[in-house]
Amino acid sequence: MHFGLGIDAGGTYTDAVLIRGSDGAIVDSKKAFTTYPDLQEGIKNALDSLDQELLKDVNLVSVSTTLSTNSLLEGTGTAVGLIIVGEQPAQTEFPSQYTLCVSGGHDTRGDEACELDLPSIEAFILRTKAKVSAYAVSAYFGVRNPEHELKVKELITKMTGMPVVCGHELSQELGAYERAVTAVLNAQLIPITYQFVTSVVKDIRARGINARLLMLKCDGSVYNIEDALERPIETIFSGPAASLLGASYLSKMDTCAVIDIGGTSTDVSMLYNGVPEISTSGAVVGGWKTRVRAMKMETSATGGDSHVWVMDEHVQIGPRRVIPLCVASKIYPGFINKLKRSRVVSRNLMDENFQPTKFFVRTGYEASDIDDNETAVLSFMGTEPVSVVEMSAALNRNTSTKVLDSLVKKRLIQGIGFTPTDALHVLGIYTKWDVGAAEIGAHYLSRYVGTGKYDFCSHVRELVAKNMAADLMSYILPHHPDEMIADLLNHEYPAKFKVQLPVVLLGGPAQAYESELKSLIEADVVVPDFADVGNAVGALSGKGVKRIEVSIMPASIENPDEDFLVFSPVGRERFQRYGDAVEFATKLGTKLVLEYEMRCGILKEDTKITVSKKTISPDNWSHPPLETRVIVVGIGNPMMILKDQ
Repeated sequence: MHFGLGIDAGGTYTDAVLIRGSDGAIVDSKKAFTTYPDLQEGIKNALDSLDQELLKDVNLVSVSTTLSTNSLLEGTGTAVGLIIVGEQPAQTEFPSQYTLCVSGGHDTRGDEACELDLPSIEAFILRTKAKVSAYAVSAYFGVRNPEHELKVKELITKMTGMPVVCGHELSQELGAYERAVTAVLNAQLIPITYQFVTSVVKDIRARGINARLLMLKCDGSVYNIEDALERPIETIFSGPAASLLGASYLSKMDTCAVIDIGGTSTDVSMLYNGVPEISTSGAVVGGWKTRVRAMKMETSATGGDSHVWVMDEHVQIGPRRVIPLCVASKIYPGFINKLKRSRVVSRNLMDENFQPTKFFVRTGYEASDIDDNETAVLSFMGTEPVSVVEMSAALNRNTSTKVLDSLVKKRLIQGIGFTPTDALHVLGIYTKWDVGAAEIGAHYLSRYVGTGKYDFCSHVRELVAKNMAADLMSYILPHHPDEMIADLLNHEYPAKFKVQLPVVLLGGPAQAYESELKSLIEADVVVPDFADVGNAVGALSGKGVKRIEVSIMPASIENPDEDFLVFSPVGRERFQRYGDAVEFATKLGTKLVLEYEMRCGILKEDTKITVSKKTISPDNWSHPPLETRVIVVGIGNPMMILKDQ
C-alpha cells in the first residue's frame, strides 16, 4: 500500500498530512511551528509527529507554501538589480531599488532593433553586486527573441555567480512592464524558495523516502520541486491554491467559495465544477501586477497572527504578522513577567511599534547592508524579547519606528504582540497556548479604547469576521465600491448579503468564526473535518497541468504566403511553408508538455493532451493567417502514481 504526503509551510504553522492511495482517505495529520531562519526544523517536527510506519510507504510528496506570498505582502524579499533592455516602459516604478535602462532589444519580428550596450551593463553590475542577492533582466520584445536577455544573463553569471531571472523565462505574453515586474519579484523570492525547497528535499531524503517531489503552483497545478528553484514566482499564492483544492477535497464539493484564515493573511477564492477560477490579467501581489497565471482571489493582510494595535482610540489589525503573546509566553519562559511589568504608553506617542504589548526579538538571520542606527538597535537585542521602551532606555535615545520597520523588512527581527489568536484565548474559544498572557495584553489595550478586555476581544473577533465577509463580497461583486459593501456589513441599511453557494472555512481558527460570519451574511457556512490542515491536503490534490502556446506570423506582410516566423518558449524558428510551421508548433508544444508531465512523474498514457488553434486575419483575407496561436494543453493526475505501483 502506498501513501501521499502533503506538506504546507505557512507563516505560522507547517502542516503535514498522509493520504492513502487506494481510497484517498486521510490517515494521519499533524501541525508544527514554522521555524525561522531554519525552516527544516519546523518541517522535521511536523514529519516526526506522523506515523513513522506509514511514512516509510510514501511515494509521492507534494508541498505548498505561503512563504513567497507573505514575503511579498510584508515587503521582506531580498534586494534585486533590474536591467531593462531597449525601450523603457511608460511606467517607471519597479519593485527594485537598483534599476538600469540600456539600449538594445528587438522588434516584433524578433530582429535586433538596437545593439546591446554591454559596457553600461558591466558598470552597473560592478556598482550593485555587493548590494543585491539576484538580478532580473527584461528586454523589449524579449518574447520574440530572448538573445539580449540571455547575453546579459551570461555576463552577470560570469561576473557575480548570482541568480539571474529573464523575463522570457516566466511569460511568453507581451507587456514589457509586467514582465519586468514579474522578473524582479521572481528574483526576490529565489533565496526564500531555495531555502524552503532544499529543507524539504533534505528532510525527505534523510528519512530514506524515495518519492516523487512536487510543488503546488498558484494556478492549482503542480510542477517538479526542482523547477520551483528557477521559477519561484509561480509559488506565490501556492498556499491559497492549496486551500481551494483542499476545501473541495474535504467538503466533497465541486462548486464553493473558500475562505482560508491563515496566520498572516485571509484568502478568498472560488471553485466552479471542480475548476479554479483563473485570473485572465495575471496575479496582483503586494500592489504589483505580474504576468503570472494564477487563481483569481481576494487577499488581505489580516490573519490569526496579525498585529492588533491601538491608535487614536481605534483598534487596528495588521498588516504585519507577529508572534502572539500567548505563544511567546510558551516560547520564552521569562516573557510573562516582562509583559506584566510593561509600562503605560502615552497616547500621543503610540504607533504600530510603540505599544504596551509590542516586543521584538532577533530572528537569527545574518545581518548585512544595515546602517549605524540599525546596527545599534540590533546589537542591543538578543535571544529574549525586548520592548521599544527598553531599547530607548538602553540606547539613551528614542528608537525610531523607521529603523524597526527596516529591520523587520530585512527579516532580522520579529515582532511579538497582541493578535486575533490572543483575543480568541481571552474569549475561551481557542485555548491552546497561555491564556494568562493574552488576558494581560487585552487588559492593557482595552484601557486605550475605554472598554473591558472581553468587549475588546469580542470587537477584534468581529473585525476579523467583517474582513472575511468584505473580502468574500468584494470577490463576488468586483465592480461594487468597498464603501457600499462595508455599509451593508455594518448594518447601515436594513439589508443583508445572501450568497447562493456554500462557503467553506479553512484554517486553525475556522470554527471560531463560523457563527460570526453567519451573522454578517446569509450563507451555508461549512467547516469540514481536517479544516486545520486543509492546505496540506490541497497540496496533494493538484493536477499536472501544462499549457504551451506557440505563435506563428508571416515574416513579411508584403509576401504573406511564404516565410513564417515561429515564436515559442524555447526561441524563434523560421519556415518557408505555413503548414510546416503549424506542424512544428504542434509537435514542439506536445513535446514540451510531455516533458513537463514526465518531470511530475506522470506517464504519457496518463496524460490527456488537447491541441487548439486560434487564427487572426482581416475580412476577405485569402492568405495564411496574419497570426496563428497553437495551444497545447496536457493534464495528468500525480496521484495515479499511488495506484499504479
